[in-house]
Amino acid sequence: MDNDWIKRWDDRYSIAEFAYGTQPNNYLKEQLQKLTAGTILFAAEGEGRNAVFAAKTGWKVSAFDISEEGKKKALLLAEANNVLIDYKVGELQTLNYTLTQFDAIALIYAHFPANIKSVYHQTLDKYLRKNGIVIFEAFSKKHIEYISKNEKVGGPKDVDMLFSTDEIKSDFKNYEIIELKEEEIVLNEGLFHNGTGMVIRFVGRKK
Repeated sequence: MDNDWIKRWDDRYSIAEFAYGTQPNNYLKEQLQKLTAGTILFAAEGEGRNAVFAAKTGWKVSAFDISEEGKKKALLLAEANNVLIDYKVGELQTLNYTLTQFDAIALIYAHFPANIKSVYHQTLDKYLRKNGIVIFEAFSKKHIEYISKNEKVGGPKDVDMLFSTDEIKSDFKNYEIIELKEEEIVLNEGLFHNGTGMVIRFVGRKK
């Protein structure tokens, strides 16, 4: 991952305000409440809003991101909520997670660079136990049209970083699909997710 990409996220997270707020993503919250708490890994977790929510509800939480500034904010948020999260900074292949370590993996707006996104999904799969759950929400390829009307809704402007249901099926081939849909939603998350957008939502159970 190049230094410009890392700098972009460090710059975004270095401001005093939380870029995407401190409240959890609605879809993540809804799906976690259906599960028995266990071990969970949050990918591209940024400032920690989702990881902290999971920790508050009894999950043993691990998280990673490329941004040191994101980690700083996440640990402050965890401290303010009297919970602990294990937060690592770096590229996934350097972080030494172990095979079948987690009961669940959360990918909430985890828009990795286009050339590595499928590799990351397939690597994360190895860290999930059999019958473990993936919870995913991110912008769909059709979201480009929504950004053109309202940049405040956020999301990558490179269509190759966005998702389709076919990509999700391909990246998570060995999963029972509990839910997979493309859906228009209204976002109100901090400074950078505001307005109507088009997302892919996926919950899968590893076979």
